[in-house]
Amino acid sequence: MSDIITEQSGSILRIQLNRPAKKNAMTSTMYLTLADLFNSAANNDNVDVVLWHGAGDSFCAGNDIEDFLQNPPDEGESPQTRLMHALLNFDKPIVAAVQGMAIGGGTTMLTHCDFVYAGESARFQMPFVNLGLVPEFGSSCSIPGRIGYLRAAELILLGQPFDAPRAAELGIVTHVIPDEKLLITATGTAQKLAQKPAGALQASKRLMKSSTRKQVEDAITAEMEEFSSRVRSPEAKEVMTAFLEKRPPDFSRTKQTIKAEKVSPLAAQSNSSGTVRSTL
Repeated sequence: MSDIITEQSGSILRIQLNRPAKKNAMTSTMYLTLADLFNSAANNDNVDVVLWHGAGDSFCAGNDIEDFLQNPPDEGESPQTRLMHALLNFDKPIVAAVQGMAIGGGTTMLTHCDFVYAGESARFQMPFVNLGLVPEFGSSCSIPGRIGYLRAAELILLGQPFDAPRAAELGIVTHVIPDEKLLITATGTAQKLAQKPAGALQASKRLMKSSTRKQVEDAITAEMEEFSSRVRSPEAKEVMTAFLEKRPPDFSRTKQTIKAEKVSPLAAQSNSSGTVRSTL
């Protein structure tokens, strides 16, 4: 069965992440499929609203570790950046229903949604720093902009987990809903939106997003440059190795390597032929 299921009812496109046994963890193929779905929906006059949710007991547990190790993103056009730009440029409303785990990208993808309904079971976390990485999906810009720097530092620098009521208090979700009513509530909002004038709806979203779109786009570019470097860093390699070896990471192992990496390229020495030889 497909890892992503779609169904159209009237002008509502329902997108379901469908890897319940893996908590809907994302693979490179899933990023590409989602990007294609959102780009196609953006150009389809028969789609006015997207309803997005996950199968099973979770929304999305972030990246699938095995797939991530095999296909780490780089500075170029990666599957992740394709989805980021598809979401950034999507002018139609996105309604998300979130239950259970929403970890890493499972949280940051939601910053591009217009309505986020969280079930009482929802648990959020952005543990990028814990993994030796940096935030993604423009969240280094959108999260501080939405909740303020100090609160964002708790969530991003500490990687602190938070529950649905806290997410609502911070303005990261729209409302907290009993799990059994979650999809019904999200569907109801999608239906209300679908009954409104589509042109006015999209123009209003564009206007509301216009003041921050460029900043988020710049943040995505900067994040992916840093992310592609961090994912190949000694810190990230130690985290991944520790995960595979089922032990806590030991970052004392990486300090000497990091110190060596910080030697300035300006501290170069001339070799005997007179050409410059970097000490890096």
